[in-house]
Amino acid sequence: MHWSELWIPGEPILLKIIRPLIIYFFLVFGLRVGGKRELAQMNPFDLVVLLTLSNTVQNAIIGNDNSVTGGMIGAVALLAVNHVVVRFLYSHEQIDRLVEGEPVVLIEGGKVVDAHCAEEFVTRAELEAAAHKQGFSSIEEVERAVLEPGGVLSLFGKKPDVDTLRMNELVARLDEIQRSIADLRRPAM
Repeated sequence: MHWSELWIPGEPILLKIIRPLIIYFFLVFGLRVGGKRELAQMNPFDLVVLLTLSNTVQNAIIGNDNSVTGGMIGAVALLAVNHVVVRFLYSHEQIDRLVEGEPVVLIEGGKVVDAHCAEEFVTRAELEAAAHKQGFSSIEEVERAVLEPGGVLSLFGKKPDVDTLRMNELVARLDEIQRSIADLRRPAM
């Protein structure tokens, strides 16, 4: 092995820039079509797909070039295009919604919306697991669940959480104390 193989790219630099850009847009489109669950609510099968996907597209990004310089050029191209796309989408909300998608309600009024769960391939077991992660003992305690565009599952309870109950109790006690003080300050007639 010569030192030149380590640093001198085996392919033209322009090709090292174009390849990652093509794969970037292909993967953004593919993950968008694949659904929100691919982004965050992964099961072991989804994880395997994402890991093998990264290995599958590796050669398409770097080609036959194994040089450090070629890898760095490809990485810089990916980071640069991601930076430009994120900044562009930040200032173009309608296009961002088209790319990211809309939130999907999976539980409404305490009832699971089976049609929406089926569209997003979210099972009741996954809803139950998400409820447990967020401190609910079951999905029966969930008033509303929303699968956000980024894949995060937001759950909202039917009854106030412990902190809210404590805060409401403290406010009620303070109001009572305030009334008592006001009563004491009133002149007797």
